[in-house]
Amino acid sequence: METKINRWLILIASTAVLLCTGAVYAFSVFAGPLSQLKGWSMEEIMLAFTINAAVGPITMILGGLLTDRGAARWVIAGGGVLFGAGFFLTGLVNSPAMLYLTYGVFAGLGQGFAYSACLSNTIRLFPDKRGLASGLITAGMGGAAIIAAPIANRLIESQDVLAAFRILGIAYIVIVLVASLFIRKAPENYRPAGWQPADQGKNGPQINLNWLDMLKTPTFYLIIVMLGVGAFSGLMIASNASVIGQSMFGLTAAAAAFYVSLYSLSNCFGRVLWGTVSDKIGRTNTLMIIYGVVALSLFLLTLGQTTVIFTVGIIGLGLCFGGVMGVFPSIVMENYGPINQGVNYGIVFVGYSTAAFFGPRVAAAIAESNQGDYTKAFYTAIFLAVFGLVLNIGYAMLKKAQKPAPVIK
Repeated sequence: METKINRWLILIASTAVLLCTGAVYAFSVFAGPLSQLKGWSMEEIMLAFTINAAVGPITMILGGLLTDRGAARWVIAGGGVLFGAGFFLTGLVNSPAMLYLTYGVFAGLGQGFAYSACLSNTIRLFPDKRGLASGLITAGMGGAAIIAAPIANRLIESQDVLAAFRILGIAYIVIVLVASLFIRKAPENYRPAGWQPADQGKNGPQINLNWLDMLKTPTFYLIIVMLGVGAFSGLMIASNASVIGQSMFGLTAAAAAFYVSLYSLSNCFGRVLWGTVSDKIGRTNTLMIIYGVVALSLFLLTLGQTTVIFTVGIIGLGLCFGGVMGVFPSIVMENYGPINQGVNYGIVFVGYSTAAFFGPRVAAAIAESNQGDYTKAFYTAIFLAVFGLVLNIGYAMLKKAQKPAPVIK
């Protein structure tokens, strides 16, 4: 049954919300000034970013469950407001513990709600363009720092870092509330006009598993680890890009903020690019390329300290981090079906949060013990990218060996 609904308007509104909550990827712009203002170490401050990402699965799973039950608009609005409030309250912090609560817990939980609902609700509206839709909606999350980084840097220079958090927090709450007015829940078994699914083909999943059944499949454990190792380098760079640019490549704060935006632009474009490519050449082939480019980009950063090397490395890593985030939602839906996508992807997202827990902290700890040099952190991420490549080969072999599963209603 066809239902009249403007799926593109819903996608645009959802993307606007994620352009707010994705401001977490501009954290490196705030980290240095916050360290200077408060006298806290970078490792202490990066723990806030770690907590922010680590608590995500809590609301990713809960938000996914509510979205699966038709409450997408309320989950998105509530999550976005909680995120904005966390940002605003971060502008009032007077201790690392308060920073962990406001930026880490409040903003992290809010981001998880909004991201889960926006992604799971929107991807259901595009059964004909699953990879493209996944790429477009997650591009909002990845591209947020393109806007947030220069604005935050200007606010920090004209006022201070705490004022920047407060101003942006208020702006995010207003934008989310307006955008949520245009959100509608995806109708069950939605089909766009003129489109018919191919029977048991690549455009429609063969099974619909709940999270308990998903945990019984061997592919789940490969997917969750592949997501984690794929996201590790991206999160490491996202949280430290400004600091890396200044400490290793001699950039000014303003120039480093530009590279944060460049990284985010690459991240944003990569989600659409690789999502579309994966529709054409398959998810596993796409991941082969992504893991390889990640390793090469990181190796390039270890070779020298010129802005050209930094630029190429940042672009390569941004494109591939975006690719990881754009491709895996489709992988989960293709393996376990659309009905429980919200909860299932929320659980798989634990892989991302594990990377978020270790990536920024490992990088910051290594840099502090090596006078601001991140080279050893790059080598750690290279090893994980190669490991991801090996896992992806195993995943492809496992999928090839599996017999087609019957439809479970």
